[in-house]
Amino acid sequence: MTSLPRSDQVQPFRHVRFIMVQPSHPGNVGAAARAMKTMGFHELCLVAPKKHDMLRHPDAIALASGATDVLEQAIVVPTLGDALAPVTLAFALTARPRYLGPPACDIRVAAQLAQQHLAHVADARVAVVLGTERSGLTNDEIGLCQRVCHIPANEAYSSLNVSQALQLAAWELRYALLEAQGGTQLPDTAGKPDPGTQPASSERVQQLMEHWQEALIWVKFLDPDHPKKLVPRMRHLFARSALSNDEVDMLRGVCTAMIKAGKLAYAQCPPRGVSPGSGET
Repeated sequence: MTSLPRSDQVQPFRHVRFIMVQPSHPGNVGAAARAMKTMGFHELCLVAPKKHDMLRHPDAIALASGATDVLEQAIVVPTLGDALAPVTLAFALTARPRYLGPPACDIRVAAQLAQQHLAHVADARVAVVLGTERSGLTNDEIGLCQRVCHIPANEAYSSLNVSQALQLAAWELRYALLEAQGGTQLPDTAGKPDPGTQPASSERVQQLMEHWQEALIWVKFLDPDHPKKLVPRMRHLFARSALSNDEVDMLRGVCTAMIKAGKLAYAQCPPRGVSPGSGET
């Protein structure tokens, strides 16, 4: 799949809103802003926050950790209905099973549904709605959403901090959006390829093999008169390893050190007969 230009990749992220209903802890709001920005989202909406200065509170700013622009651009509204006014598909994130209300799905399916909605519906806007830290969303609040979604957490202890739950939701949404666009999930090195990491040429590998064979003779690991199958096995090993230029240079350095050590040992205690690599008696 061909990757879209960066501006086109970013576009769907601008149509996703994260809504926190009646947040009471400024630190959670700051942490939520940070969680959103790390996943490429920026639209945060607070519904009737418990503190009037929630977005400017020192704890919010501290835990935003560089995502203060998300806090500065955040929207504050009195009701969830106001927060959902421009939204065309809203997911109520909850840990408790709901016997009445919208159909339920897990957060991964919700992210896929959100991606499809954004891709195929004109002027689409998606929202993820999170409830209060203590009690979550009420049935009436959930009734304003089109879908209920759950994070498949440990059933014995499914309670998640609201900012942690938002982080997981933002991650799933990001992955679904990038995957659909053919975007990469790997970090960009933003530079020219390192020539050292490129595959070594056949010529360089053969030169390494000759150097390696000489080194093995000097350290008496290879008997040139009775090589058996050692050399072809080494050759197959190097060929199979698909060595990079840096790896060839590293192994050539090992060869040089081995030959130096072998020559030093020979100089200190020359053996009788043929010297390694010299061919002289």
